[in-house]
Amino acid sequence: MLNIVGHKKIWFTISIILVGASLVAMAMFGFQESAEFKGGTLWEFSVPGQNLSVSDVQNEFVNNLHILDAQTNYDATNQSFLVRFGTVNEVAHQADLTALKSAWPQFTELSFQSISASVGASVLNNAIIAIILVLIGISLYIAFAFRKASRPISSWKYGWITLLTLFHDVSIPAGLLAILGHFAHVQIDSDFIVALLVVMGFSVHDTIVVFDRIRENLTNERGKKPFAGIVNESVNQTLARSINTSLTLILVLLALYFVGPADLQYFVLTLLVGVTTGIYSSIFIASPALVVVSPKEGR
Repeated sequence: MLNIVGHKKIWFTISIILVGASLVAMAMFGFQESAEFKGGTLWEFSVPGQNLSVSDVQNEFVNNLHILDAQTNYDATNQSFLVRFGTVNEVAHQADLTALKSAWPQFTELSFQSISASVGASVLNNAIIAIILVLIGISLYIAFAFRKASRPISSWKYGWITLLTLFHDVSIPAGLLAILGHFAHVQIDSDFIVALLVVMGFSVHDTIVVFDRIRENLTNERGKKPFAGIVNESVNQTLARSINTSLTLILVLLALYFVGPADLQYFVLTLLVGVTTGIYSSIFIASPALVVVSPKEGR
């Protein structure tokens, strides 16, 4: 049996370093917001029959269309180009469309979205509110669900620890996206928010499995073993299930990351990092934290 609770200082130190680095990255670099959040235009198109590179498209937008803030990416799966730049009206859109069709006769517009800054700010605010409400809702649910397992610690502490692990699980992938945004100009959009919500759902599911086994063992072995021993035994009993279940998801995400659509690459990366940290926090953070907040005489 692995002594997971006994080495809790090691696990806490690793998490503090990762979360601390993520918070520093977010504070220093911030996020590169997409047009969906800060307002702007996303234009997707293809030019079949012409061997155009990203630099060719970039030069066309900057030099001929005079769109100096254009950022161009290529989606190899759909064989299309994605260009992001500031907000434009429909008149400018049609003028640019005519110019591109003149330069490249095979030009095919796939999608065109132009969002004002006010709409983008509203979307971002709603996304932040959604995350906060999910965090509060999950914590209240855990506290209510474990109300009968209130000894030796209060059921509310289960909720607070779940909230702590959720913050741990979303801050690390968020910090990674802040670093990628600063050095690789990766932008966040609504897919990023969706990925964080999915990570929270997966993480709390894994944490509840461990907590439920602790609750079951507390009922069966109350007074026979110290609380720390029951927690450690419960984690070991659910260890194989947690790893096996999570590993199947990680393998699928790895496949999607390497061969999936380019526009979902960072959405999948956020899920991949978040799911991995969720496994870690459920096993090495949430359960040992219960021992830390328990009364000394109950340990």
